[in-house]
Amino acid sequence: MPTARPENDRRPPRSPRRRDRRGRGLRGLMYPVSTPAFRTRAERFDAKVLEALEPIEARWGPELVDLDLAVDDVPSVDRTSPDEIVWGTGVLADVGVPLAHLVPAGVDSAGMPTRARIVLYRRPLEARARNGEDLADLVHEVLVEQVAEYLNIEPDAVDGG
Repeated sequence: MPTARPENDRRPPRSPRRRDRRGRGLRGLMYPVSTPAFRTRAERFDAKVLEALEPIEARWGPELVDLDLAVDDVPSVDRTSPDEIVWGTGVLADVGVPLAHLVPAGVDSAGMPTRARIVLYRRPLEARARNGEDLADLVHEVLVEQVAEYLNIEPDAVDGG
């Protein structure tokens, strides 16, 4: 909403859009599309998730056919109490902050069947990692724990240890 101007102000009204004010045009891309630096943080995280999933999928592929994998930025909060946030079942949390959630197969609100899925939360995982290598290890550990819960086996068996 524009602010009121005094009646004796004779300046022309300002345009709400001030980009390209010197005729230079829109700026180009900082990095070429073909370089890794062009990818966003979310795209780099997705690549780490797929890389961490490869050894698990190679070992447990047939058992994971009916399992989907998803990435969300942050977890959603269904309800809270005055003292703490209440998370549902299947949530892997670190100091009260969920890192991942195993959603079991079921039926949605429209009566359609849904597949089981693991949802990784990108921002909490990135916040707990010191660097890219640490993030890759953390994502792998979280995936191992969630797959173990889905298969109802020990995490060491999933990881091959």
